Amino acid sequence: MRHDESRALYDRALSVLAGGVNSSVRATKPYPFFVERGDGAHVIDADGNRYIDYVMGYGPLLYGHDAPEPVQAAVQKHAAAGPMYGAPTEIEVEHAEFVARHVPSVEMIRFVNSGTEATVSAVRLARAVTGRDKIVVMQGGYHGAQESTLVEGGPESVHPSSPGIPSSFAEHTIPVPFNDTETIHEVFEEHGEDIAGVLVEPILANVGIVHPVDGYLQTLRDVTEEYDSLLIFDEVITGFRVGGLQCAQGKFGVTPDLTTFGKIIGGGFPVGAIGGKAELVEQFTPGGDVFQSGTFSGHPVTMAAGHEYLKYAAENDVYEHVNRLGEKLRSGISDILEDQAPEYTVVGTDSMFKTIFTRHGPAD
Repeated sequence: MRHDESRALYDRALSVLAGGVNSSVRATKPYPFFVERGDGAHVIDADGNRYIDYVMGYGPLLYGHDAPEPVQAAVQKHAAAGPMYGAPTEIEVEHAEFVARHVPSVEMIRFVNSGTEATVSAVRLARAVTGRDKIVVMQGGYHGAQESTLVEGGPESVHPSSPGIPSSFAEHTIPVPFNDTETIHEVFEEHGEDIAGVLVEPILANVGIVHPVDGYLQTLRDVTEEYDSLLIFDEVITGFRVGGLQCAQGKFGVTPDLTTFGKIIGGGFPVGAIGGKAELVEQFTPGGDVFQSGTFSGHPVTMAAGHEYLKYAAENDVYEHVNRLGEKLRSGISDILEDQAPEYTVVGTDSMFKTIFTRHGPAD
């Protein structure tokens, strides 16, 4: 493979973009390949090299890079009608109705522009409605580039994980080990009256793909109810992938108070959302006093793409198909690793998969 064009583009980017990229995860070494276009299950880079795209936009591209005709038509229709209005449109109402109809926790929703914006807003809302400051998160979890969750350490030794975050911010965040019921009970026994909520991915996706052990999510549900805290599921990655239209919360049978979304809810366009009980979500301004606003929130092109994207999945057995492909891929890689590289194993569920290094090989 030749990478002359990508290398030249990266050299140019280094002089005008921080680190040569607009998101740090794209800065592969010695230089990233620059994508020219997508084509079905592939991407083609600036040098004409073709790659199988297992990333698919970090999750949202259920149909690969060739969206079904109804999705493309909806995007073109709304893009042609005008770039933006700063006013409500019918399509955002239709999309909100669709999400509320399918996701167990969602009675009301507020669309925003990214997963980070969604989790920032959810944390603010939890603190406001409970009158408390502390947020419990999982070690190894990820909730976007926000001050409240960019932390390291344990329950009694937390500190910021990035320069630029005051230590006083980290004092309000309590990281705990995922799947450790003993620690979560200890933390609530000590800090329960100060905990606004637990923010958790139902499946940790930032450090491999770590599934909850039986009963763990229900433990979080029970302890937050006992202490009048909120349970917040971050489904930016699992939403409308794991568990289909009901998301991971439907798959695991645990309903949180709030859910954050991103990626796929906009059909791959920039998007985020906070959904949950109406009595909570309606506390956002202007219905309540918790400030939340955004010029591009509910953008009509994004709403149209997301609505047609998920509606197509609902009407065409898409999840059955992609989940079957996911299982076939995981099984095939596992068979190869069993003979060729037993120090690796494959994890995942539904259409998610990852190959990870293990010290002693797959667990029995």
